Amino acid sequence: MGVTKVKMVEVGPRDGLQNEKEFVPTDVKIELINRLTEAGFPNIEAASFVSPKWVPQMADGSEVMAGITRKEGVIYSALTPNMKGFEAALAAKADEVVIFGAASEAFSQKNINCSIAESIDRFAPVAEAALANGIRLRASISTSFGCPYQGDVPVESVVDVVKRMKALGVQEFDIADTIGVGTANQVYEVMSRVTEIVDPAQVAGHFHDTYGQALANILSSLRAGISIFHSSVSGLGGCPYAKGATGNVATEDVLYMLQGMGIETGIDLDKVIDAGDFISTYLKRQNASRVGRAILNKRANAVCG
Repeated sequence: MGVTKVKMVEVGPRDGLQNEKEFVPTDVKIELINRLTEAGFPNIEAASFVSPKWVPQMADGSEVMAGITRKEGVIYSALTPNMKGFEAALAAKADEVVIFGAASEAFSQKNINCSIAESIDRFAPVAEAALANGIRLRASISTSFGCPYQGDVPVESVVDVVKRMKALGVQEFDIADTIGVGTANQVYEVMSRVTEIVDPAQVAGHFHDTYGQALANILSSLRAGISIFHSSVSGLGGCPYAKGATGNVATEDVLYMLQGMGIETGIDLDKVIDAGDFISTYLKRQNASRVGRAILNKRANAVCG
């Protein structure tokens, strides 16, 4: 397979919590991020500087960024759709800003009310400002494997958006399965095509587990030389513009698989399970990670026994 070390990007505090209807208190978000930092993640999506009107859950981004206990070498990322968002991220000392476009025209129109080309033009000043300020620039390309509005998304569309983002100076490209419909052979094909234009070391797989294919798709991406993956503690999340899309693949499940394959991540699985238990308990819902549930049950039985 070739890949011996993987960089895990934990997206639970941002992508995972953004759709929660009840506001999650700032101190709970800070506690979650601090627990994930302690677990050893090299990159954590911590905040989103978007209009509170559209994503009220993320309205406290500045307070969250100010309250977390930062660890040297850890990248704390923030989503920034425009210059206003970028300026807030800069003030909050984000290490990385994330711009986002879609590979599907229909999704782009529904999600941000403009065409793909227009959306990328809008991001040009953000990209320029990020690079001028020495902040890492990442781009997330949603609906890379299928769209809730147009169905199939041609590989050429994904490649085209990657080329446009590369021209802006993007340093890392998230190829995202927003609705979780991708399958192993399709993922291998898309990742293989993307890595013809950008270095595989700059490409990440972002998989939702709606159809239960996320782990298989990560394996397929590894086969294509991809070594960066996004995941969400206890499988938190979904997408407000993709009805029925479940959470991102659970971090605990990905770590268990990679650990079993002898692939290094530098992350303490037990601490991630504790973090997943913490946030699931707060939200009063079942932990969506099967590995998390299994290990928590095992611990409970060991205590009882």
